[in-house]
Amino acid sequence: MFASSPVTVVITSEPDTWDIDASSGLGQEEFVEWDRMPDSEQQADIPGDILTKPRKELKRLAREGYWARSCKLRARVYHQLIQQVTCRLVTPDALVYTDVASRLFGKQSVSSHPLPDFLEGCSMPTYCLSPAGVMALRRILICISNLFPDITYSPALPALAALLLHYSPGEAQCFENISRLIASNAPHTSYIDQSFLAHQASCMTFGDLANKHCPAAHRLIASTSENVFDVYSEWLSWLFHDLPFSYAIRIFDVYLLEGQKVLYRIALALLKQYSLSGSSAELAGTDIKADLQAFLQNIEEHVTVDKLLERAFGIRLFSRKEIWLLQMANRKALMERGITMVQSRQSFHLAVDLQSFTSSIVTAQEMRIIWSWIPERFSLFPPLLLFSTSEDGCSLQRFYSCCEGYEPTVLLIKTTEGEVCGAFLSSDWSERRKSGATSGFFGTGECFVFTVRPEAERYEWVFIKKPELAKAVPRARLRSRSPSPAAPHGSTPHSPAGSSSHLSVPAPPRSPGRLSPFLAIRHFLLPSKTASMFMSGSWEGIIIGGGGGRALALDADLLWGRTEPCETFDNPPLCQEDFKVQLLEAWGFQNT
Repeated sequence: MFASSPVTVVITSEPDTWDIDASSGLGQEEFVEWDRMPDSEQQADIPGDILTKPRKELKRLAREGYWARSCKLRARVYHQLIQQVTCRLVTPDALVYTDVASRLFGKQSVSSHPLPDFLEGCSMPTYCLSPAGVMALRRILICISNLFPDITYSPALPALAALLLHYSPGEAQCFENISRLIASNAPHTSYIDQSFLAHQASCMTFGDLANKHCPAAHRLIASTSENVFDVYSEWLSWLFHDLPFSYAIRIFDVYLLEGQKVLYRIALALLKQYSLSGSSAELAGTDIKADLQAFLQNIEEHVTVDKLLERAFGIRLFSRKEIWLLQMANRKALMERGITMVQSRQSFHLAVDLQSFTSSIVTAQEMRIIWSWIPERFSLFPPLLLFSTSEDGCSLQRFYSCCEGYEPTVLLIKTTEGEVCGAFLSSDWSERRKSGATSGFFGTGECFVFTVRPEAERYEWVFIKKPELAKAVPRARLRSRSPSPAAPHGSTPHSPAGSSSHLSVPAPPRSPGRLSPFLAIRHFLLPSKTASMFMSGSWEGIIIGGGGGRALALDADLLWGRTEPCETFDNPPLCQEDFKVQLLEAWGFQNT
């Protein structure tokens, strides 16, 4: 493993202006304190054909740390890869930088310039840069602010520019390369978030992924932090502010080839390692953000950079396009909350309000745990009670009339034995009528069932935990696939468990307003229909989950129910198998 250097961090919130040395034009040698660089990077032979290899081979070499053999090799690879990035037609280059820098900084040895607005409150890691390198970095960031006025918030930009400057022949070329990443217009690809809206959407997307791929760490954070999102909002800082240089630059190697998706992978691997490290064993009264930061700053004690990347690429995420769709859904939710492209930072709280929340079934703290499980774009909004048997009576018809028009909903059940369980249901209950007189299953893979008492546990769609069981549908088939007709059934909640397998699974509608396009059934070749029985409703009762049993089944009077293991969620019984309902509540999301 490379020797790591401590990360120097400049806090840019004070002062409000920078004193800039105007002596630009220095080369790479003057910008870097080479005695702080990893020893392995000093000299190595560079194969002549390295830059002609196929992109797939370049990805493999980057993941294995091949660029670390030589600073010259890394510099050449960085320049070539960035020059291949598709970007807007008019993108500032090195000549533009020289002209703008001369105009902004003049010939005076030192001039004072205001801090770029997009850096307000951000930290600026300088890694192994010399004082001359730090001065060059400041000039680059000021010129970016001048030539990209649409950038309103970009906490990762200073770190990315600093890393590039280590391997640039001069600050003008560094400016051109970072400008190409800013101006990238490749489909479903974003290198650098440039607004508070985009940054928050990526943080929410990471929260969604952490929720699914790091359940142990997510449970720990949810139980020790008032606001889970506040912890996840630092995910990019974990990579480019807290990790030592030898880790950050290896991440940058793969990031240039594979885009933002690889950053999600590595941050998830770090979160998994954190939950296993023992750092979080004694957290009573501990600030988990500070504890996590200390873990990252001392990452060498826990995992090598090679092992970290190996584990990161072992995490199976959805495709780049599907993650992009999730980010777009999160952006839409933020805009509904009032977040805009042009505003700077804004503080808002996503957790359930302990003071105002009232339920007859769960406490506010228990609801916070449930809220931490749901997709981030819904946790923006406070819970809204739609239906309660204590207020609306034990009427299935009333339940439907109160819940229709709300998507998604959370179902809470308390049994007469004091057990509490429920389900997160992604689709509007009105969809039950789309299958005509028959009762078919609907919903998406974002549905899940859970227990709250005696223990809190979540059971997601089986393909989230075991994605190898399903294959992605080929694009041509996605275009041509037609809905299959729903088969009639006569199952009721009290019918034998095996009869649930006769329920139909109609193809979900293709409306652009689907809640979770990346988890719609049509995107997967499923081994059986029983694996996608999410939710079903008729005048005879409600069924959630199917295949070999039903995760939850309620009768038409909402008085009796049954819970069994089922294939859809791979769950155990959520409470006593045959139970009597003491209280039932349905919750929606207050987004107005």
